[in-house]
Amino acid sequence: MTAEGQAPQVPVLNIANVLTMSRLLLVPVFLVALFWADGHDTVWRWIATGVFVLASVTDRIDGEVARRRGLVTDFGKIADPIADKALTGAALVGLSMLGDLWWWATWVIIVRELGVTLLRFWVIRHGVIAASHGGKIKTLLQAIAIGLYLMPLGSWADIPRWVVLGAALIATVVTGLDYVIRALRMRAAGGAR
Repeated sequence: MTAEGQAPQVPVLNIANVLTMSRLLLVPVFLVALFWADGHDTVWRWIATGVFVLASVTDRIDGEVARRRGLVTDFGKIADPIADKALTGAALVGLSMLGDLWWWATWVIIVRELGVTLLRFWVIRHGVIAASHGGKIKTLLQAIAIGLYLMPLGSWADIPRWVVLGAALIATVVTGLDYVIRALRMRAAGGAR
């Protein structure tokens, strides 16, 4: 606590925010690797997969570091979901452009992510819709599905890809509906005050 009785300000330039920004900076690196050599060169697909995994791991680490070390900032609260959506969106659109992932699956995920972001802004004056346990499972399933589609494993991996993608899509839709219900309840409770 400071002399005025307020909590000390957390500097914006801290390890958690640096990790978040590194994830955002890895997005163009990932896209270059993904599209190099017409997007289907085995070595470059493994490189793209490695960059995606590295960026995805920073998502897990930055949040834990921020909470554990008391480094949560307003900047981090905004930048973290932007970095997540940029990485996931770039991967989905890139895979669809290369013909490796159905466009409809990409659009289901992107529309849900944009919708939840808009819902959060819609209710922001009434409170923050925290990430749910289901939302964390959804994120993990999406990352695994994208990773499976990125890896040049051949047609034998089609069934595992479809199964994980199907689970990710179900989690995407179910958690999206959960966010809608929570947002409506939050707005109704805010209006009743």
